[in-house]
Amino acid sequence: MINPNYYPWGYDSDNGPEQWHKNYPIAKGRHQSPIEINNKDVHYDRSLLPWFASYDPGAAKTILNNGKTCRVVFDDSFDRSVLRGGPLPGVYRLRQLHFHWGSSDDHGSEHVVNGVRYAGELHLLHWNPKYSNYLDAVRRTDGIAVLAIFLQVGETPKPEMKRILEEINAIKTKGKEAPFTNFDPSILFPKSRDYWTYHGSFTTPPCEECITWIILREPIIVSSDQMAKLRSLSKNAENEPDLPLVDNWRPTQPRYFRMVSASFL
Repeated sequence: MINPNYYPWGYDSDNGPEQWHKNYPIAKGRHQSPIEINNKDVHYDRSLLPWFASYDPGAAKTILNNGKTCRVVFDDSFDRSVLRGGPLPGVYRLRQLHFHWGSSDDHGSEHVVNGVRYAGELHLLHWNPKYSNYLDAVRRTDGIAVLAIFLQVGETPKPEMKRILEEINAIKTKGKEAPFTNFDPSILFPKSRDYWTYHGSFTTPPCEECITWIILREPIIVSSDQMAKLRSLSKNAENEPDLPLVDNWRPTQPRYFRMVSASFL
């Protein structure tokens, strides 16, 4: 596997999504993410089960700015925070969550639904512990499960987002990390459990094609101020010029022959 730290990548014209395939050839593969979800191409699958998350708030460890996103890291040394059900063959362990967002409120999500781009997208990344470790799991087609939740700007923002955004000032610049304990990310879930699912890839290099995507139909509401808080992060380190961390999303990729299934009619 190619180490993504070896070939630097980003979201600018010189190192952005259009260039990734030069160093990470799988980025031109046939199971890439994100994709556009169109009702006309979606197949309702009555056999899809409800999904369940049981997260231990004690598993939350740190929040960090890696210059590409804001990430919260969880202890995944045993099955303490897991996702199961839905299209998944077993339990998957929560490893981290992170966000994608735009430079303004009218774009920022990676997946697109019937032509609509949301202001942002939250990804909760889980791995299949039937493999010996996370690095082994990313090499397997059933290795990773990502629960994706859209962020929509609206009048009644979700108060639960506050906990993450309060910590933003502590991780303003690339490389900053702060303790982030006692947090249960299921407080961020919308009411509806309806989802779309398909097989795809990481949306960042190396773009391995190992992900079962579970994309929630109902977005969560955030305020314009909350989105501005994410944009106040810098993609540069403390001693470098301040460059706002914005537009850290990959454009949609061809769906090819893949089926997108819905758990709802």
